[in-house]
Amino acid sequence: MDHTPQTPSDGKACAPSRRGFLGLFGSLGTLGALGAGALVPEGRPLAQTLAGKGSRIDFHHHFFSPEWVKLVERQHLKQPVLGFDQFKSWTVEKDLEAMDRGGVEKAFLSVTQPGVWFGDVAESRRAARELNEFAARMKADHPGRYGHFAVLPLPDVEGSLREIEYAFDVLKADGVGLLSSYDDKWLGDKSFAPVWAELNRRKAVVYTHATAPNCCAWNFQPGILPTFVELGSDLARAMVSLIHGGTAKATPDVRYIWSHGGGSIWAQRFLVGETAESLARVAPPDSRLHHFRRFYYDTAAAADAVHMGILKMIVPTSQIVFGSDFPWVEPAKIAEGLEKSGLSASELQAIYRDNAKALMR
Repeated sequence: MDHTPQTPSDGKACAPSRRGFLGLFGSLGTLGALGAGALVPEGRPLAQTLAGKGSRIDFHHHFFSPEWVKLVERQHLKQPVLGFDQFKSWTVEKDLEAMDRGGVEKAFLSVTQPGVWFGDVAESRRAARELNEFAARMKADHPGRYGHFAVLPLPDVEGSLREIEYAFDVLKADGVGLLSSYDDKWLGDKSFAPVWAELNRRKAVVYTHATAPNCCAWNFQPGILPTFVELGSDLARAMVSLIHGGTAKATPDVRYIWSHGGGSIWAQRFLVGETAESLARVAPPDSRLHHFRRFYYDTAAAADAVHMGILKMIVPTSQIVFGSDFPWVEPAKIAEGLEKSGLSASELQAIYRDNAKALMR
């Protein structure tokens, strides 16, 4: 499959700043070989058996309100960004059609980068509120089809605490959706402690999507999209910051979901020293391995034999949940990739929906 970076219609490559960074996830989401391989007893691919029956729960599914698109477009006009057409062309109708094609019963909505923070506190608070109310209307208009991970105006802590209260108590959000970093502050930053304390008090589900830090956006490695390296690396930074800084220990009741199979954390030295024997045992309390095994990981950009093999070596299959990265990747494509990754039919069933029951208890 061709992963050649796309360019705008004028043929000129764009090099946006972090604030203009939107990301192209098609490259990430289709890294795995796609094809139907795992068979059910009848001899049919499991994707074929399940598709159309609404059997999958999608934890990595983006939405874009018209007002948010206008906000991002103002940044786009200042400095062109790749991928902006995806935001403008998305509609709820197209979203539901893709869910039906991919056998998705329910999708949990979350915002992607650049999020809502562009340096103006009031603007960020307004944008988070508008997005959350837009998602709540989608849930109300299509009962049972959507869940909602609320947007927070981080790094604004006071505004985020207010939005948590409104999102959970008024809009009945299912959790919150964060980015891996905000203005070079990763999620374990001490300034975010009040937000984590409140999320732990509420036993919240926290979904984290990758972004890229200020150092390493589009121009950092010429010709290489940040989707290949930088997003996965920023996820690793966020996870290390949470565990190393003590936030993970301080939030035992938070249910964490990480996008893209955990990104590049498995290639880092944070788990150095683990052996086949230690991985076969129960992880010691509050160890790094313990926290990695309590986290959940979605399958977006990880629907292939390499990523699934690494994940299964470190965490139980119960911690892997289905995620598509729509609209950049069709849910059906992720399912096809998973079915050629060596997973059994029972493991696929757990990833497609059964693990969601425990996670969203």
